Amino acid sequence: MEIDVRSQGQVKIVTLRGRLNLGEPVDRLRATVEDLLGSGDCRLVFDLTELTTVDSSGIGLMSRFLTSTKAQGGSLKLVNPSKFVVQTLKLVGLLNLFEIFPDAQSAAASFA
Repeated sequence: MEIDVRSQGQVKIVTLRGRLNLGEPVDRLRATVEDLLGSGDCRLVFDLTELTTVDSSGIGLMSRFLTSTKAQGGSLKLVNPSKFVVQTLKLVGLLNLFEIFPDAQSAAASFA
């Protein structure tokens, strides 16, 4: 899995490409986001346009980060999740917790 982080104002856009599953992909994402949160960045957008699959450990991590960002006064918003990712979030009852946007710009703008 590839992870790219860029800034748009006070928002960090984290683009995920590939598979978010147990092991190295989840560990890399955890380390990346913990660094962001540790730096005070609590307005996060996960661009999932190129994320092909996510397993329960990836879903759990996203849920944990949603809680962590909200505890710091921010939030975690999702961009363009695939049908598979949406179905997985719905299956575990977490879909309604996330705000979902069609593109990173509108997700970032929603923090204003």
